[in-house]
Amino acid sequence: MSDLIPLAQAHCIPRKGSEHRLHEGRVHELMPEVAGWSLAENGQALTRTFRFPDYYRTMSFVNALAHMANREDHHPDLGVHYDRCVVRYSTHDVGGLSENDFICAARADAIAG
Repeated sequence: MSDLIPLAQAHCIPRKGSEHRLHEGRVHELMPEVAGWSLAENGQALTRTFRFPDYYRTMSFVNALAHMANREDHHPDLGVHYDRCVVRYSTHDVGGLSENDFICAARADAIAG
């Protein structure tokens, strides 16, 4: 991924193997680009809670996120509630965070608007 392309406009590339796991320095470089997201599980996952005024808007976000995840072939773990959705990204095939997690986090932010 080129650093010149905003994360929300980049696309995921299939990644397998620990060589694609981001090192701590790179994770901290990328965190400002996904403001509102937090590191979880000792830096192995990104999480964010998106809040909405009602169930309809929550589900609209979930459906749009599912559509994007399917296109990018990179799927989050979701906790869906009446007025919020908890989103968690981690790349299982690399054993931690990859650039794909940051791309999809930025795209989730764009969906939430």
